[in-house]
Amino acid sequence: ADETVCIGPAPSVKSYLNIPAIISAAEITGAVAIHPGYGFLSENANFAEQVERSGFIFIGPKAETIRLMGDKVSAIAAMKKAGVPCVPGSDGPLGDDMDKNRAIAKRIGYPVIIKASGGGGGRGMRVVRGDAELAQSISMTRAEAKAAFNNDMVYME
Repeated sequence: ADETVCIGPAPSVKSYLNIPAIISAAEITGAVAIHPGYGFLSENANFAEQVERSGFIFIGPKAETIRLMGDKVSAIAAMKKAGVPCVPGSDGPLGDDMDKNRAIAKRIGYPVIIKASGGGGGRGMRVVRGDAELAQSISMTRAEAKAAFNNDMVYME
């Protein structure tokens, strides 16, 4: 790099996740575009929107694409609509009807995975090997998803 700009102290919440600080750094340096890098804000649709609203080019997908693909249930639906083969799974989020959930699991075939729709990084997933584990696994994955991603929607593959 030819130039550096302090965007905040070491904790990432106060620096690499601080959207106003990043936009200010771009303004100070006369940048034309912002690349989000990997992790941190790279999958944050609000960041992409704020970059563009501030007059910069966002180097990455459009905010609506980030939003669509960040929710696994909507991403799978979009892929199916586009004709992309997908792993067998539930057609949308799992409901509270355990008879329906067991039928989905039987159609897919055990073992299945219960996944958080808003999850990522290997979090919010549970392997289920049989009917006896299904209800508790759905409940536990929902609770973990709510705590980690503020979204308790889960689906099955």
